[in-house]
Amino acid sequence: MPETPPLTDVASLSFEAALAELDAIVRKLEGGQAKLEEAIADYERGAALRRHCEAKLAEAEGKVQAIVAGPAGGPEGATLRDMA
Repeated sequence: MPETPPLTDVASLSFEAALAELDAIVRKLEGGQAKLEEAIADYERGAALRRHCEAKLAEAEGKVQAIVAGPAGGPEGATLRDMA
């Protein structure tokens, strides 16, 4: 049986790479063909990837809010969602 390559540390992944891996895990779990231990490990990895993606999005939202507020400040409580 071939060895599985070691998993990349979630914290070192870009948002896009983490999201792509999370999408692959979701599709694999939805297929329901994995053994129980493998499915649990995939679920744990997926949970870590989701938290990582959420943190990256929050960081990006904070940067955009700082840009929108500008040097004089802007409306308090405004979020990216408010701008859409």
